[in-house]
Amino acid sequence: MDRTKEISGFLRSRRAGITAAEAGLPADGRVRRVPGLRRDEVARLAGVSTEYYTRLEQGRAHNPSTEVVAAIARVLRLDDTEREHFTDLLGADARDVRRAPAGAAQRVRPGLYLMLETLDRVPAFILGRRTDVLAGNRLARAVLTDFDALPATRRNLARYYLLDPEARERVGDWERLAAETVAMLRFEAGRYPNDRRLADLVGELTLASPEFSGWWNDHRVLRRTHGAKHYRHPLVGDLHFAYESFQVPGDTEQTLCVYNVEPASPTAEALRILADWTAPELPTADVPHGA
Repeated sequence: MDRTKEISGFLRSRRAGITAAEAGLPADGRVRRVPGLRRDEVARLAGVSTEYYTRLEQGRAHNPSTEVVAAIARVLRLDDTEREHFTDLLGADARDVRRAPAGAAQRVRPGLYLMLETLDRVPAFILGRRTDVLAGNRLARAVLTDFDALPATRRNLARYYLLDPEARERVGDWERLAAETVAMLRFEAGRYPNDRRLADLVGELTLASPEFSGWWNDHRVLRRTHGAKHYRHPLVGDLHFAYESFQVPGDTEQTLCVYNVEPASPTAEALRILADWTAPELPTADVPHGA
């Protein structure tokens, strides 16, 4: 990822989304050739020179102070995730060195596999970098898709949502969910600008998904937290979940995702049917001859 282009694209997209009136600036009579705030207006509101802000937006201002970053974040109304992304972009090279090598294989420890199997009444799975699906329980495989049956290099949630034709049929509100997944990849790109596998995934999605480039160029960023999910299963119909995401203790680069359901709800009953349908067959006991 080109850090300079990433900083420029992100800041330009954010100031384009704020009007002068929203920022409390009076009309000055000048014709606006582009939507949103001008560079000099952002600079004035943040208390820095136009020249400095221009260099910052062009990726040429090194090591801005925390006060400057906070002022620009305030003017551009960045939320916590956007501010973290902005900070990542500004110090991407140094941050990437301190994290685990981006190309290193991620492993799920045995205790987490046991936890997934213990959560046998709801779908649960573990995501790694790039939305790679590292592990999932039986109901997760039944509700989404059987990632375990795919080659290891293809077990990726973003690739499934954006490139698998089945996902468009199975995922309710597909466009919203797919766009949010792209925003999660954007956030990862700021954290790991030197991740070759992430760059390859972005390239693949750019070529193969008609919608990806538009969402990617929005520079929207999201982190996995909580929300609602809707799936349409070919066997049991509509499934509605309230999902929660948790960073795995001891490994901040893995996320446990749990799809919760209301007790006694239609979704809970549908999951019970799916659990019975996907239950492994028990071995039959050998009956002695002549018994």
